[in-house]
Amino acid sequence: MTVQRLTALRALMAAQPTALSAYIIPTADAHNSEYIAPVDARREWISGFTGSAGTAVVTSSHALVWTDGRYYTQFEKEADMSIWTLMKQSLPDTPTMEKWLSTNLTDGAVVGVDPHTFTRDEWTPLQAALTKANMQLIPVSKNLVDEVRVEMNDPPPKRPHNDIIPLPLKYTGKAAGQKIKELRDKMAEKKAAALVITALDEIAYTLNLRGSDIDYNPVFFSYLLITPTTVMLFTGDGELPCDVVAHLEGEGVESFDGVAYCDVVSRLEKLAKELSESGDGKHHVWLSSDASEAIHRAASGHDVLKKPLDLISEVSPVALEKLIKNEVELEGFRQCHIRDGIAVVRFFKWLHQTIDAGGKVTEIQASDKLLEFRKDEEDFMGPSFETISGAGANGAIIHYSPSREGEQTVINADDMFLLDSGGQYKDGTTDITRTRHMSGNPTDEQKGAFTRVLKGQMMVGSALFPKGVKGNVLDSFARRALWDVGLDYAHGTGHGVGHFLNVHEGPSGVSWRPYPHDPGLRPGQILSNEPGFYKVGEYGIRHEDLVEIVSVTKESDHPKARNLLDDYGGRGVLGFSTLTLVPNQRESIDVTMLDEFELSYINAYHKRVLDTLGPILEKRGLLEDLAWLQKECVAISRE
Repeated sequence: MTVQRLTALRALMAAQPTALSAYIIPTADAHNSEYIAPVDARREWISGFTGSAGTAVVTSSHALVWTDGRYYTQFEKEADMSIWTLMKQSLPDTPTMEKWLSTNLTDGAVVGVDPHTFTRDEWTPLQAALTKANMQLIPVSKNLVDEVRVEMNDPPPKRPHNDIIPLPLKYTGKAAGQKIKELRDKMAEKKAAALVITALDEIAYTLNLRGSDIDYNPVFFSYLLITPTTVMLFTGDGELPCDVVAHLEGEGVESFDGVAYCDVVSRLEKLAKELSESGDGKHHVWLSSDASEAIHRAASGHDVLKKPLDLISEVSPVALEKLIKNEVELEGFRQCHIRDGIAVVRFFKWLHQTIDAGGKVTEIQASDKLLEFRKDEEDFMGPSFETISGAGANGAIIHYSPSREGEQTVINADDMFLLDSGGQYKDGTTDITRTRHMSGNPTDEQKGAFTRVLKGQMMVGSALFPKGVKGNVLDSFARRALWDVGLDYAHGTGHGVGHFLNVHEGPSGVSWRPYPHDPGLRPGQILSNEPGFYKVGEYGIRHEDLVEIVSVTKESDHPKARNLLDDYGGRGVLGFSTLTLVPNQRESIDVTMLDEFELSYINAYHKRVLDTLGPILEKRGLLEDLAWLQKECVAISRE
C-alpha cells in the first residue's frame, strides 16, 4: 500500500494550483503535541513507520523520513526500505531537511506544507533557507495526506471531542481564575491585547480541566483566547457542559464563552481586524512561537489585512508557569509515586514468581498485568504512555511497544527484560523504567552495562548544581561511566513531567542537545533521570526515576550536603530528591564497579523504598509482596 499511497500523493502534489516539488509531512497536530490522535497520524499512514517522532518529505522521486536515534531500529523494521530512506538526524553527517531540500531540488522549486502542522519556529528558518536557494515555501491549507486518504476510500477518523473533566482545587492547588488573573498581569506588562494559548496541556493546566482526546495524555482539543475582559474556549461545537461551566464559575473565571473548535481561525482574523481598526498600534497579540504557522497568520490578520499586525511570538507564559509545581502538586507527585511503587513492586514479584514456576508470560500479558495492579491504586486514571515491555533483543529498541497482532514474544528466564511504564493519577504523573534479568543470572557483560548505567543515574541523582543552570549541563554526568569505555546511548537523559498532564513536558530537560527555551533549573520542577545502554539484537538496559528539584543547604537531607563550602557565591544550591520507589535488581549490579559513595547511595535508596512501601504492603495484607520486597532491598555488600 505504501507505493500506492505515495503515487496518489505525488499526483495530488502535481495537481495543485502551484505544482509542488516537495511536500512535508511532520508528526504533528495543530497544537504541536508530541503524541497525536489517530486523525493526525499522517506520517505514519504514508510511511508505515509508527514511531512518535519523525518528519517525512516526499518529492517526485524520493521519500525520506528524518528521525532520531531512538527510532532507527524501529524504522528499519517497519518501513519499506526499498521505497523510504532513513535520515539519521542524530548523526553529524546527515544533512538537515532544509539542507537536503536546498541541495536536491531545482532552482525555483515550490515546497508545500500544511501550516497547521508546522510551528512558527519551524516555518521561519525553513522559509529563509529555501528563499536563499531561490525556492519557495507555501502553505497548503487542505492537508494533502487527508485528501489522498479520502480518494483511496480510507478517510481519517473523526477528531475526538470526549468529555471534559474538571479537576478540583485539592489536586491543583491554584484556582483557574487566579491563573488567568496572573496571565492578565503578564499581558499588561507586555502590552498584549490578547493571549492565544494553543498547546493542549497549557489549556488544561490554565482552566484546571482534563480530557481524553489523545491516548495517555489527559487533554482535550481546544484553543484558549484570553483578553483583558473575556475568556474564549474553542472546543467541540462550542457548547460547554454544565459541570464545566459550574467548575469555571466556581474557580472565579468570569466572562467566558464556548466557541466551536473549527471557528478559531475566523475568530482570530476578526480580532485582528478589530485591533487594526480600533487599536492604538501599541498593543499586540501574544502567542507561543510553538503555535502553528496557521494560527500566527490568523492572529496577525495575514490574509485579511493589508498590513498584518505585529505579534509577540515567544515562549508561552503558561509553559513557564506550570513548569514550577506548587506545594499541592508536589505533594501529589510524592504520594502518587508511593502508590505507583506498590503497583510496580507487586507486578515484578508476580512476574518473577510466574516465570520461576515455569509459566509463560508474553510482553503484552506483562503490560496488561501491570495495568491491573495500577488499577488497584487510588486516583489512578490510566497509563501515562504506551508501556514499553521489551524482552531480550526487543529491549534494545528504545521506544519499543509489543504488538497485539501476530505472534507474541514470550519473556524467557534468560532474558534481560526492560519495562518502561507510567501512570496518570489525579494527583500526579509517573514514569519509571526498571531492567531485570529474569533468572537473576546475567552475563558479566550485561552486569557491567547494567552497573555503568546505574552509576550514571546515581551521579545525576546525587548531583549538586547552581540554581538557574540549564539542564543540558547535567547530561554528561549520566554518560560518564559509559563514555569511559566507549559506550553511549542515543537519547536524552531527562525530560520534564506534567502534573496529571503530559508525561513529556517542556521547556526544560536534560540532554546532549540544549532545550531552546530552557529557562534554567528551579526548585519545584519534576524531571526524569533515565540513562541507558542498548546492544542492538541482544538486550537493552535503562534505569529511570522521576526526581524533584529541591534547594540544598548544609543542613539538608542530601548525601552531599555536609560537604558544602559555599552556595555558589549566593546563586543557591540545587539537588534532586528521587520520587520513584522501586528497587533495582541486586543480582545485576557488579559491586566491584561501585565506589563507597555509590554503594552507600544505592543501599540508602533501597532502605527508603522498603521503609516507605513495606508498612503499606503489610497493612493491606500483601505479605508475599512484602517478603519479595524485603529480599530485594537487602543491603548490598562487597563480601
